[in-house]
Amino acid sequence: MRNTRLQICALVAAAVLLSAGAALYAAGEADVFDLASGQRRPLADIVPGLLKGRIVLVGEHHATAAHHRGQLRVIRSLHEAGARVVIGLEMFRRESQEVLDRWVAGSIPPQEFHAAFIDNWGFPWAEYRPVFEYARANRIPMIGLNVPRDITRQVARGGFQSLSEEQRGQLADVSCSVDEDYMRYIRSAYGAHAHGNANFTFFCEAQMVWDAAMAVHALNVFQTDPEAVVVILTGVGHAQKGAVPRQVRQRAAVPTTVFLPEVPGSITPSTVDRQDADYLLLDLR
Repeated sequence: MRNTRLQICALVAAAVLLSAGAALYAAGEADVFDLASGQRRPLADIVPGLLKGRIVLVGEHHATAAHHRGQLRVIRSLHEAGARVVIGLEMFRRESQEVLDRWVAGSIPPQEFHAAFIDNWGFPWAEYRPVFEYARANRIPMIGLNVPRDITRQVARGGFQSLSEEQRGQLADVSCSVDEDYMRYIRSAYGAHAHGNANFTFFCEAQMVWDAAMAVHALNVFQTDPEAVVVILTGVGHAQKGAVPRQVRQRAAVPTTVFLPEVPGSITPSTVDRQDADYLLLDLR
């Protein structure tokens, strides 16, 4: 009987610890790896520094739910610290802004919004849902950062110079001019997409259009809300410093901060440095 009581007590204690850990995780009390200092730090400790920034990029592998939970940790931490958060989305085209506004306002039926999400993005809604629901519950603005599909398709086929002035919009001249690390990523993406005899330079320019558009649309936020902190949710390739942050630097003196998710064997403190990101999100689950 005594052993049974001890086992029960042990199980209860374990449950309490697990519940406490889950609560802390949900509240954003999790760690990051600071690539500047080489130290593991609580996310809460770096939030005051993030409040001084203007654009925060949080990378993801699109189909990995844990990465989206990590993005939500950053958003929640900034929001609860009093930042005027605006969430920028690679997943939505700029032309779909009305749908996002209605979602945040709570004036669109979930089924209609789900259909719009599917139209904009090819990855499961379930993985992104917690971020979107948190934004709606707290009335945090969400903005579409992407360009129409036909723009990137046209550039991939005929290069940036094939676009008309109207199609280019606010985009300055785009060329396949990137640093060595980002070029390796683009070549890897080009190979992974099996583009056959497609022109690599045009494919690269299509990636640059994507990066440039996200930078331009994020910077436009400050025209109406100079105190905003724009949190950009995008793939790890676009989030790294040589991608969207580089396009931001070319256009404005606006500080950026980059978070990448820790991915064992791929994105770790030993495989990336400050040239790639500022922090790694740890213990993602």
